[in-house]
Amino acid sequence: MERSRDWFSQAQRDLESARHLKQGGFHEWASFASQQAAEKALKAVYQYLGGDAWGHSCYRLLQGLQERCHIEEGLLEAARALDRFYIPARYPNGWDSGAPKDFIGEKDSSEAIGFAEEILRFCQGILA
Repeated sequence: MERSRDWFSQAQRDLESARHLKQGGFHEWASFASQQAAEKALKAVYQYLGGDAWGHSCYRLLQGLQERCHIEEGLLEAARALDRFYIPARYPNGWDSGAPKDFIGEKDSSEAIGFAEEILRFCQGILA
């Protein structure tokens, strides 16, 4: 069953959630939600194109689309940057000591949201 609309709808909601989390000062969660938004948007594209998307790396998911779409290097770099937040934004054992909240700040969440917005725009262009 093709469910790209469901995947993209949730991606948009995750991005909106990231914005709210950032406003509340939860920068680690805003960064993770941004990564999730991009991942789900990319999986929507895979659904739409009739492919299978496995894994959680936005960078790898974008690489897998290169056979079917032109992907700018900047978009690949945005995906690579977002992948940094998949585990370290959630778990203290991603750091020598302290918790994610101690290491991921407003600059990080702002960048993550911006990167996710770029990826969602790219995906929306394919899904349109």
